[in-house]
Amino acid sequence: MTDQICPCRQTSDDKRAYKDCCAPYIEQDQPAPTAEALMRSRYSAFAVENIDYLERTLAPEARHDFDRKAIAHWARQSQWVGLDILSTEDGKAGDKSGYVEFIAHFVSEGERMAHRERSLFRFDDADGRWYFVEEANRKNAPIVKGQQPGRNDPCPCGSGKKYKKCCGAAA
Repeated sequence: MTDQICPCRQTSDDKRAYKDCCAPYIEQDQPAPTAEALMRSRYSAFAVENIDYLERTLAPEARHDFDRKAIAHWARQSQWVGLDILSTEDGKAGDKSGYVEFIAHFVSEGERMAHRERSLFRFDDADGRWYFVEEANRKNAPIVKGQQPGRNDPCPCGSGKKYKKCCGAAA
């Protein structure tokens, strides 16, 4: 994987290798310098199925409902095909927080899908690291392109919950 294009760069003109892009954060525990870099590395962590990194980069106050089994299942059952960063707001060196809006592209059960989200990140001065806090716009459910699940269908995020109790609850 190290010489291949980084999963977070597959849909952009920037074709950096994984080893030069997200691997230092995921595999060598280097702190991501910006909220966007952390967002990109978290997407890549899904693609390389590094669930430990996803949990480690989640803000401590948000870890109470981290479902390792469901996240691992989603990562393993999906083919991650690219990430589009739509916008960033703050999240640079010296900032205390930042937002990243993105579309994560993946294939699930043979169908191409996209998950759109605006995420909140915060910087922790104590350890010099950015953390993912939460989806910042809960009233707008993630956009999943393709066949839409019914209220009682399993949630396409892989949580194991019904859609109405998971991603559909935000609608």
